[in-house]
Amino acid sequence: MKIIQKDISLISNLFGFMRFPLIIKKKYSSQDVFDTIIIGIPCEISSTGKPGSKLAPNDIRKESINLCWEKKKWPWNILLKKYIKIIDGGDLIYKPGNIKNLNKKITKIVTNLLEIKKNIIFIGGDHYITLPILRTYKKFYKNISLIHFDAHTDIYYENNPYDHGSIIYQIIKEKLVLAKNIIQIGIRTYIEKKNKINIINAETVNNNSTIKIINKIINVTKNLPTYITFDIDCIDPSYTPGTGTPVIGGITIHKILNIIRKLTKINIIGFDIVEVSPIYDKSGITSLTASNIILDLIYLQAYKNKKNGKQNR
Repeated sequence: MKIIQKDISLISNLFGFMRFPLIIKKKYSSQDVFDTIIIGIPCEISSTGKPGSKLAPNDIRKESINLCWEKKKWPWNILLKKYIKIIDGGDLIYKPGNIKNLNKKITKIVTNLLEIKKNIIFIGGDHYITLPILRTYKKFYKNISLIHFDAHTDIYYENNPYDHGSIIYQIIKEKLVLAKNIIQIGIRTYIEKKNKINIINAETVNNNSTIKIINKIINVTKNLPTYITFDIDCIDPSYTPGTGTPVIGGITIHKILNIIRKLTKINIIGFDIVEVSPIYDKSGITSLTASNIILDLIYLQAYKNKKNGKQNR
């Protein structure tokens, strides 16, 4: 579905994220004209906190309508459609409650899209989805670095490989990403002393300049292909209360957006945003924040395309 008439309303004609064309296919081909696709994964099979994250993809899309009216999103001085083509691929279809089928379907769609060299933005869902996603990325990239925004380290192994709080443990165990190539940002819960992951806790992030934080990220990721996973509880719950595992003392939205916008030297190969639970935030601010972060990532890619001389015809 594609809207061919301009609509600046904040309530009408929302069929895909930001009114991007909604094109749902079982399999995409190299003939499909887009650079980046948004895929929703509405699952909370492995959540140990409060429920509701399976409702996030549609709610984040709904709140994204508030961002549609700007010709150019502040502070980017870029006409988005000139440098990048985006579609919304709808939500992943899988057997509800069946985690093995979820893994299979994630592997299938990610393999399809990476084979035809498309960029993917995933909207969760709980944080478990990052694990099967990275398992598939590993088949295409020999070495990967990981930027992990979160309040928790997610290395809490509870003898359950499907626990959303164990994904980093599993990622390291399966050698999908080496511990030295992982940087966690916003942590403010228990940290294992033997943990060799690079960590910038929330207090350090808030009390230091954005440039200093970016330099630490670059020192870890170097020139490696980099995947970003963003747990919304990284942000302080006074800004984003709609999450199942809130932790006070988090990063400000202002600092998060500044960091995202400054990732210009990072070779980003994929991104997910997870753990938004709309039922705990009737104002919609949490989902609106998530949609802003996604849009800034899109603008970041458009900026890189412009810098590299790539332009849509």
